[in-house]
Amino acid sequence: MTLWHIVLLASIACVALKLVGYAVPPHWLEKPAVARTADLLTVALLAALIAVQTLGAGQQLVVDARVPALAVAGLLYWLRVPFLVVVLAAAVVAALLRLWTGMA
Repeated sequence: MTLWHIVLLASIACVALKLVGYAVPPHWLEKPAVARTADLLTVALLAALIAVQTLGAGQQLVVDARVPALAVAGLLYWLRVPFLVVVLAAAVVAALLRLWTGMA
């Protein structure tokens, strides 16, 4: 099985999962417990993705310029700064740290 076969199978599985989601009766999704779980699951998955992308490099834990950039982004977001400014500030912090320290 090649990489393309795996990509195609994963794509088919994603489309099938999405179609199954449309088959769920709407009144099930309107229950408070289900809505709250869906909201919390979304936040948890996004937080996990951010953690993995910030601290991971293959099988290793890496602390580099992305960590302070994420901290700056979190602080600015907490201060309710516009999102575009948050992203640009985090990018500038990461770029300056990489330039100054030679971090990759």
